Amino acid sequence: MAKKSFEQSLKQLEQIVLEMESGELPLEQAVHKFEEGIELSKFCAQKLEETERKITLLMQTSPGAVVEKPFAPAGEDGQ
Repeated sequence: MAKKSFEQSLKQLEQIVLEMESGELPLEQAVHKFEEGIELSKFCAQKLEETERKITLLMQTSPGAVVEKPFAPAGEDGQ
């Protein structure tokens, strides 16, 4: 797959879903679109995971002081 952005891949995935939902694709083309959609879905999931790992929360602890804390999805921070 050519190097694409997350946004481009997501838009292409949405287009594939619309085409497949139309019910107008011949079987072979539908299978090809499904395979393409799976690859795009994996790519998007991988990009989201990479981004999630990079996200940090900046929390101000006192005036002028900033603490960098790794991102923890809701429910995983023990609160």
